Amino acid sequence: MAARRRREGRRPDPALTNAQIRRGAPKTVQVLEKDIRTRIVAWNADPEPYVGTQTADEILERLASCLHGVLDSED
Repeated sequence: MAARRRREGRRPDPALTNAQIRRGAPKTVQVLEKDIRTRIVAWNADPEPYVGTQTADEILERLASCLHGVLDSED
C-alpha cells in the first residue's frame, strides 16, 4: 500500500517519518516538532484503522498474567 502511495504521489510513507523520529534524525526541537506535525497531517489525510488480531479471551488472559505478576511482587 505504501508503494502505491509513493507511485501516486499522495503522501510520504509514514513509516519513514516514524523511523526518522525514533532514530533521532531531527537536529533541533523545532525540526522534531515539524516532523511530528507532518506525520499527524499525513495520517489524518489517509487514516488506517487499527485491526485487532487477538480475541477478547486472549487479551484477558494476558492481562490476568500481568496482574498476577504485579500482585505477587508486592508481597
